[in-house]
Amino acid sequence: MPLNRRTFLGTSAAAGASAVVVGGAASPAQAHGRGHGHGHGRPQKRYAFTVMGTTDLHGNVFNWDYFTDAEFDDKDHNDVGLAKISTLVEQVRREKGRHNTLMIDAGDTIQGTQLSYYYAKIDPITAKRGPVHPMAQAMNAIGYDAAALGNHEFNYGIPVLRKFEEQCDFPLLGANALDAKTLRPAFAPYVIKKLRTPHGRDVKVAVLGLTNPGIAIWDKANVSGKMVFPGLEEQAAKYVPRLRSMGADVVIVSAHSGNSGTSSYGDQIPYVENAAGLVAEQVPGIDAILVGHAHLEIPEYFVENKETGKKVVLSEPLKWGQRLTLFDFEVVWEKGRWVVEKAGSRVLNSNTAAEDRKITKLLADEHRKVVAYVNQVIGTAASEMTTAEAAWKDEPIIDLINVVQAETVKAALAGGEYAELPVLSQASCFSRTARIPAGNVTIKDAAGLYPFENTLEARLVTGAQILDYLEFSAKYYVRTAAGAPVDPEKLTNADNTPDYNYDAVSGLTYDIDIAKPVGSRIVNLSFEGKPIDPKAQFVLAVNNYRASGGGNFPHVPAAKQLWANSEEIRNTIIAWVQAKGSVDPAEFASVDWKLTRDGVPVF
Repeated sequence: MPLNRRTFLGTSAAAGASAVVVGGAASPAQAHGRGHGHGHGRPQKRYAFTVMGTTDLHGNVFNWDYFTDAEFDDKDHNDVGLAKISTLVEQVRREKGRHNTLMIDAGDTIQGTQLSYYYAKIDPITAKRGPVHPMAQAMNAIGYDAAALGNHEFNYGIPVLRKFEEQCDFPLLGANALDAKTLRPAFAPYVIKKLRTPHGRDVKVAVLGLTNPGIAIWDKANVSGKMVFPGLEEQAAKYVPRLRSMGADVVIVSAHSGNSGTSSYGDQIPYVENAAGLVAEQVPGIDAILVGHAHLEIPEYFVENKETGKKVVLSEPLKWGQRLTLFDFEVVWEKGRWVVEKAGSRVLNSNTAAEDRKITKLLADEHRKVVAYVNQVIGTAASEMTTAEAAWKDEPIIDLINVVQAETVKAALAGGEYAELPVLSQASCFSRTARIPAGNVTIKDAAGLYPFENTLEARLVTGAQILDYLEFSAKYYVRTAAGAPVDPEKLTNADNTPDYNYDAVSGLTYDIDIAKPVGSRIVNLSFEGKPIDPKAQFVLAVNNYRASGGGNFPHVPAAKQLWANSEEIRNTIIAWVQAKGSVDPAEFASVDWKLTRDGVPVF
């Protein structure tokens, strides 16, 4: 669906021209504490308030896993969803006084569960007289004041994002999401909220929203030529002084950007992916940063600003509604303005709260529709397949992804210039709990293999490039000496490499020697039983995330694109199972790779 340029630029100009200024109609708050007398012995004016924050909600309203069709649970007994967050928020508002609180989010809201997928693709919010997105309904009911844009907001295209924005009763903020032609903000950069104090002087709280520069790579197909995403530090340096000059007493940044200072995409773009700490360090005038994107739990972390020496408090409330951040501020009236005297943060665990019936009742129909959808039977399987050991073994369930991708690419290239080239395929273990059961296979089973909205491409690569690609992938494993004990749970994710950035490639055979250093681990790399020819050409079936540079794998982003598809790989798998009717691992599964140490298999 093409972006309506007139609508887009109209929204862009409106968003960029001025702040959204909202006066909080608050009842007087109680003064917090007493200072030393000043003036004619009068007590100093003080006020305390709390800003609550969530991030990386990823379509979670209910404490429910649509891929297993059961209540969510993990090894740490976390719970998920806005229904639980709502209960915590109401508890905080009762304790602090509703008008002494604000509620914000740091992005990645409308992608991640089958609930969010259903209302983007199956019963889309963009349809004429279409539904209101469940995340908009829930966040409106909770009473959010602002939310930053996450990179996953762009997964379904700009029209879906614009419709979601229209349905929200609060602004979506992105000071570094700019119109590609005018370089003006495509969304509201900030919002200023007023909190009424018992002293007749409002506290002006500015919330600046920053999103992730990686959108330009990860969602290139959706944003190229339409939006650009400069660095967080540069845009914060532009806006924070402006907010202070507009009278902001407190400046909070909601940043969909982790704290590590690193980038998964290397130097493909000159802007840091995880820049929240750099923003705190480099840009004076910030009091707190709500951190997102990294899916980490950071209750409280202080970064000293290099210019002023002031400590800025950062907090990240994990993901999926598992935690709620509380920023507690104490301000004092000095020289005609409010000044932050004390700021700290902590997180609340949503597994201590019951689901808010206001939210579950509001979205009960939407939940029922999605449960019915994911339980549709699409075929049968001859035996069970799981990802339980797929992070360290070549398992049939990952072979299933690869055979679907390879067959799809072969069919697409049939009869063309590249039809005779061998097709390889890459796939990751996206979830360690995915399962195709023996017997009936449902949409939720097939979709659980591929929780991301990736699409499929075909790229032209050489044998030498594939070797480099596999070496890069193999850094995922912790170096383990021959003869040393092996604990599979401690063998993977070296240097914090996530599971989705380890690729197994089908169509070849190879060993990964984990006793060797990174860069020289791939041994016995063969094609059709012979050592691979470095100059030989292959077609690689690859997802668009990897093809556009996600994970910073070598060669593929620059490789010639032979074909690309707008259909999600998840749906391609579902359609393949439906067409086959039955799935038998014996027909496609093979052990193409294994872990070794000095030539001896680890498993």
